[in-house]
Formats: sequence, structure tokens, C-alpha cells
Amino acid sequence: MFKNSLKKIDIIKNLSNKKGLSLNLSKKILNDLLLVIINNIRTGGFKLKNIGSFKIIKKRERIGRNPKTGEEFIISSRNSIRFSISKKISKKINEIQ
Repeated sequence: MFKNSLKKIDIIKNLSNKKGLSLNLSKKILNDLLLVIINNIRTGGFKLKNIGSFKIIKKRERIGRNPKTGEEFIISSRNSIRFSISKKISKKINEIQ
């Protein structure tokens, strides 16, 4: 199951197959995990030990451009999430190459 892009259903099926859980239980576990992460990020940040940390960043309003037509438009200000990978995982990734 090595893909460049995963869908939630792929993770649910993998969890179900590896641990012998039903698809519904695997789906509930994943959804609950995502809710925990989201609620903790909203408080200002969230760290998963040996995995990485999530942080809210504020993006300012800016001018964007449609590449096809060249038409300019305003991209509104918004909050975004930045994920910083832990040194442990980064080190393992660099060992593979």
C-alpha cells in the first residue's frame, strides 16, 4: 500500500485488514483521531511526540492571478496549518535515500 496519495477510505481499509476490525469501527477510530487533532490544533498548536507538530499560521490578503487568463483577483486572508516533521522521522527518511 505505497501510494503518493491516500484517501481516508484507504487508511480505513488498511487499518481494518491489519487489525481485523470492521470497516465501521476503523472509520470511527480514524474520524475520532482526526477530531482530537483538529480540536487540539484550534487551541494554538499540537505536538505528536516523535511524529511532528501542527501550528496555525495566519495568511494575509494578497493578489492572485488566473494563469490561463491572466486575470487578477484578491485572495482573502485566512488561517492555515503548518506541519513540521520531527527530527526522528526526518532522520529515518534521509537514511532511506
